[in-house]
Amino acid sequence: MNDSSMTLRGLVEKWLAPYLAAPARVVRLARNEAGFHRCIRVDISRPSRDLSMHFFRHADGSWQVYPPQKTRPCLNAW
Repeated sequence: MNDSSMTLRGLVEKWLAPYLAAPARVVRLARNEAGFHRCIRVDISRPSRDLSMHFFRHADGSWQVYPPQKTRPCLNAW
């Protein structure tokens, strides 16, 4: 399955494998000054260790574990 078609829930289940005794919880939601590029942190507490991971929303609407690239100015010559 292509990661770009996965929902945020699907990515959390893939990377952190939450279960009933250790449910995932969203700790932080952030976005830049223009309101784009949302970022969340998901935490899971387990008896052996605590797990935490950031997920980033990309311009195409997909969620990924890496941040989107910044839009840079470009110059085209025809």
